[in-house]
Amino acid sequence: MTVSRDKATRRLVRQRVRQRVRIDVEGTVQGVGFRPFVYRLARELDLAGWARNTTNGLMIEVEGHAATIEQFLHRLQADAPVSALVEAVTARAVLPCDQTDFSIHTSESMGRWALAVPPDLAVCADCLREFNDPSDRRFHYPFITCTQCGPRYSVITDMPYDRLRTTMKRFRLCTACQAEYEAVESRRFHAESIACPLCSPQVALWDECGREMVQGGEAIAQAVSLLREGLILAVKGLGGFQLWVDAKSDEAVRRLRVRKQRPDKPFAVLFPSLEAARIHCVLSPEEEALLTSPTAPIVLVRRRPDSSVAPAVAPGNPFVGALLPTTPLHHLLMQQLGQPMVATSGNRSEEPIVIDEREAVRRLGGIADALLVHDRPIARPVDDSVVRVCVDGQVSADRCESARPAQIMILRRARGYAPRAIRLRKCLASSNETVLALGGHLKNTIALLQQDRVWMSQHLGDLSTLEADHTFRQTVEDLQRLLHVTPSLVTCDLHPDYRSSILARELASQWSVPLATVQHHHAHVVSCMAEHGLDGPVLGIAWDGAGYGTDGVVWGGEFLIARLDRFERFAHFRPFRLPGGEAAMKEPTRSAASLLWDLMGEQMPAQWLPFWQVTAMERERLATLLKSPAASPWTTSVGRLFDAVASLAGLCQKASFEGQAAMVVEFAAERALANGETAGYPFDVVKVDSRGNRLVVDWRPMVNELVRDLQQGVSPERMTARFHHGLAQALVWIAQAAGLPHVVLTGGCFQNGLLLSLARQGLEKAGFIVYCHRLVPPNDGGLSLGQAVVAACHTAHRHSRRT
Repeated sequence: MTVSRDKATRRLVRQRVRQRVRIDVEGTVQGVGFRPFVYRLARELDLAGWARNTTNGLMIEVEGHAATIEQFLHRLQADAPVSALVEAVTARAVLPCDQTDFSIHTSESMGRWALAVPPDLAVCADCLREFNDPSDRRFHYPFITCTQCGPRYSVITDMPYDRLRTTMKRFRLCTACQAEYEAVESRRFHAESIACPLCSPQVALWDECGREMVQGGEAIAQAVSLLREGLILAVKGLGGFQLWVDAKSDEAVRRLRVRKQRPDKPFAVLFPSLEAARIHCVLSPEEEALLTSPTAPIVLVRRRPDSSVAPAVAPGNPFVGALLPTTPLHHLLMQQLGQPMVATSGNRSEEPIVIDEREAVRRLGGIADALLVHDRPIARPVDDSVVRVCVDGQVSADRCESARPAQIMILRRARGYAPRAIRLRKCLASSNETVLALGGHLKNTIALLQQDRVWMSQHLGDLSTLEADHTFRQTVEDLQRLLHVTPSLVTCDLHPDYRSSILARELASQWSVPLATVQHHHAHVVSCMAEHGLDGPVLGIAWDGAGYGTDGVVWGGEFLIARLDRFERFAHFRPFRLPGGEAAMKEPTRSAASLLWDLMGEQMPAQWLPFWQVTAMERERLATLLKSPAASPWTTSVGRLFDAVASLAGLCQKASFEGQAAMVVEFAAERALANGETAGYPFDVVKVDSRGNRLVVDWRPMVNELVRDLQQGVSPERMTARFHHGLAQALVWIAQAAGLPHVVLTGGCFQNGLLLSLARQGLEKAGFIVYCHRLVPPNDGGLSLGQAVVAACHTAHRHSRRT
């Protein structure tokens, strides 16, 4: 008892003695209201000290009782502003100086800044309360913002982040806004995008030729009237233009499809509120949390069968891309409309989104009937992010039920997420290089790696047009300028003809720095490894549509034993031909013909199968292509296997967008699984040589069984379900043969929630630890992260071997 009492006494004395601690906070803590938060927290806890921005984040000194300082350290992370991201907190004792107050000091001016560029965020609850309060001076003000919401990345022109380095610099603050900006107690303290009706951007409605019709509130009212009439409106938003139309009018949506030249790809739907979204969609708690989060992405959710959203919004698709209002302007429009609206990217097919109103008149002319614009410039295009909630288990008619916690899969990383840095584990950050990674050709992103951080750009899309190439090159310059870095190494995809690879060669030559090429699927695997802090070896299963292989063949069904700096091709799918090369990506019929040709040879043109809607003349034409090696390159692509199954099952013969055939196969399979289908088509695993150095997954038994089912009248739903089960079983066999405990699932094919679920369940049942993407997309949008890490680690290992 005496010892216990002595300990208690010592603890009490220690708590009463004043201490002083210096705290370094790293992460996204500048430009997000973190200093005012620290100030208020210190005042609340009666702690003295100061806080100031540094080149690496924020430095704080607090003085007070030990127990209170411990509470401060806990709440520094637990209660941080939602727009902040605290990555690391270190604290060390310093000598007390009997300070009695707490203050905010001027920012550190010396040294190299490790900058964190804050992303754009949806309007916060506090601003919405003011927005809806008739007595507030910002009532129904379409540009209301504070440190916790609004434009950031889309308006920043340089760093460090302050008003003079944003597109808001032209708007001089009024007296009231200036007072808020300077008051440390205000949530608008140093809110760089602060404004009000007296000192702000203005809204105007233009006709299709760019002539101003009305301004202000009347512009909003007339825009609402045009939308109610079924017309198409181009709306200038946070990171670019959107095209709006009545989502309940099939005729209006079809008109938009014709004008935008987008026949089938689903449109996003903007709902007025969460309650309205519930009427049309089946929402899980995780999906609702995403929709109402500060990132506020488009969330792929199941549409209710009785929804009045027009079928043309997402033809043949049980999902809808749901979105809630993210800006005050959105709220203003949707409060008056009170119904769902299509809100899709403001661009022509394959082009980047438009950010300038005059450019919108030119590029969106012939699509939009009118334009709702404002005069706050947008510094760079930032599209809406797209995410999907994935769960494992039994698929029901409404959703997938599972005991496993739901996991979020990012399909497009843009507004709300980019350019927030991804922190690498120290073992992955062993290079002193500053690496610029230029990504792939489709779903492009770029990345900059420095020390233990990787900054990824927003989704840039496909680099197939001159406009896209221009935006891509601008973004490369942009990210370097914002982060104040000069690359010492450039890296890109192994494919020599990608626009990103061409620019990589240009920049490496211009800057006289090394160029490193990274194999496509190795980059896929390493991007997921980097997310989870893995250094390998792992079995990386990378399935997608196409990636340039080290042997010059189009890979896409790969099993790699991967480390960060190298890989071994352990297994792959049996190669087959792509009649017409890239044309096969848009015509699933070609992949189907290739599989049948491999099985039947010259008999293929005479083959007739139920559901396979291909004329005899077309089969003859495809046979001619297949006889020409130059016209029909080899591939191991699982994406093209999905295309072939879609074609043979009669679900899709021509695809107007990437992944369309694979999507219809997934949706058909879900319907069969809901009815209890559990059988899988067989795949053989064979050795490619006598030494067994490489395994091949042979799809021919699968096709034989599928053809037999076709001839026996088995439904497309059951055939596609059996295809999914067969793939998952083959995947487990290869993992068992590899014998590595850690398995990574990556590549565009694993955007398929059903395939991902079956694969993960099978692998985990067999005892493997499975890793999937959570911070970057599994598709080509994640390539730049993998490229950056591979190049940095390869260089670091090469240097270490020399020393």
